[in-house]
Amino acid sequence: MEIAALPFNRLIGLERSTREGGVFELPARERYTNHLGTVHASAILALAEATSGEFLVRGLGGLGFGVVPVVRRVDARFRKAASGAIYSRYGDTRDLAEALCSGVSTRGRGLAAIPVEVFDGSGTLVLSAKFEWFVARRDPA
Repeated sequence: MEIAALPFNRLIGLERSTREGGVFELPARERYTNHLGTVHASAILALAEATSGEFLVRGLGGLGFGVVPVVRRVDARFRKAASGAIYSRYGDTRDLAEALCSGVSTRGRGLAAIPVEVFDGSGTLVLSAKFEWFVARRDPA
């Protein structure tokens, strides 16, 4: 699955990041701004959610069977107002994919809380979030 090609992500103009360590980005465009002229919270959250989904695609890709992932919970902290382009990175995800794959393989389901950070063009951290995903093995029928 190509996260950037999902209909909603295409609609908002999500792009692969060219920044070192970056996953996705939204370019500096007026359509992403709010009433204050800064990047709208919904645009920041959409970028972060897509990033967490990308982690799942990469982490679960080698399972050998289909899965159904759905976001279950979001814990987000807005740290600063963002202006201009924004980009995302994974937080500390050590051992997360392995633990999730193990749970889905043995129990048919699992939970993963994926940490994501969003930065503006100057490198200022604007959002820290965790997206909790419920992942279940897809029924072959």
